[in-house]
Amino acid sequence: MKELLKKLVMLDGIAGYEDDVREFIENEIKDHVDEMFTDPMGNLYAFKKGAKRREKKLLVSAHMDEVGFLVHSITEDGMLKLSQVGGVDPRVLVGRRMKCGPQKVNGIISIKAIHLTTPEERKVAPTLGSLYVDIGSSSKKQTEQYVRVGDPVYFDSDFIEFGDNRIKAKAIDDRLGCAMMIEIIKGELEYDTWFGFSVQEEIGIRGARVLGNRVNPDISLVLEGSTAADLPNVPVHSQACAQGKGGVVSLIDGRTVYDREIREPILKKADAEGIKWQYKTTSTGANDNGAIHIAKDGCMAFSLSAPLRYIHSAANVLYWPDAEEMFKLAKLFIKESGAL
Repeated sequence: MKELLKKLVMLDGIAGYEDDVREFIENEIKDHVDEMFTDPMGNLYAFKKGAKRREKKLLVSAHMDEVGFLVHSITEDGMLKLSQVGGVDPRVLVGRRMKCGPQKVNGIISIKAIHLTTPEERKVAPTLGSLYVDIGSSSKKQTEQYVRVGDPVYFDSDFIEFGDNRIKAKAIDDRLGCAMMIEIIKGELEYDTWFGFSVQEEIGIRGARVLGNRVNPDISLVLEGSTAADLPNVPVHSQACAQGKGGVVSLIDGRTVYDREIREPILKKADAEGIKWQYKTTSTGANDNGAIHIAKDGCMAFSLSAPLRYIHSAANVLYWPDAEEMFKLAKLFIKESGAL
């Protein structure tokens, strides 16, 4: 699965521009599903028959999009000014390498040099409006040969393994969930299952609204990334989850109260099988379940996440054993939910 994750994170696909990611996934799963189609928004649906028919329809989903930017203007001297697509902290941007426009030309996010700033300016964190992307052009006309207003701008970030089983890359949120679903689809299933690869999660779980209404599941399992804050100067009570403790199970977040009648028996079974998991200890954020669980007739919801350091940046960091435990729990959920 690690090689599959590497291929997925090296693809580019901000919200609304998920085409390359979707095409890759389609090619990976097309020979392993009984039905596959795309809706007008770009969500990818796949249905795979299992050995048995489910009494309660299950939808397993993960989002294809990543955070990034769109060009909203070009200065007369050829610099790109950006609008963000998804939540990105401007403090992590200065000096970052970027890929710009359909040709993926190289760019650097830049700011006025420290020598030119006042003491007051140096006390304030940069805003996105104070930053620009330099693609090495000397005029607006020259820049427009490669990049236009409305074009996407992506983080240029390599997949690197380092330290104690860590992986650094962009878009692990949520290409890891996509990778797990691909692997599950390629295997044998005990029960019929729907899979949904959603779009535009990072700008307000938009694709999931359509996904949930289209499938109308009885049970929803969302595979996601969550904020690991096991870092210096972060109090333990503020750490939503930590690396090394397995997959993250949500109780409540900003959009969903998760169903205990499905959670409790699954986690009891996970404990019996020695699968490592942890509760998310904060209620901030949201994921695609926020839309799916209230779509059409409504459904029971369960969210399972990987604890990621530095989420929504060019350098998500994953502890690989957590991914392995999360994968075990995801497969267990898909199997055991068929008997509910």
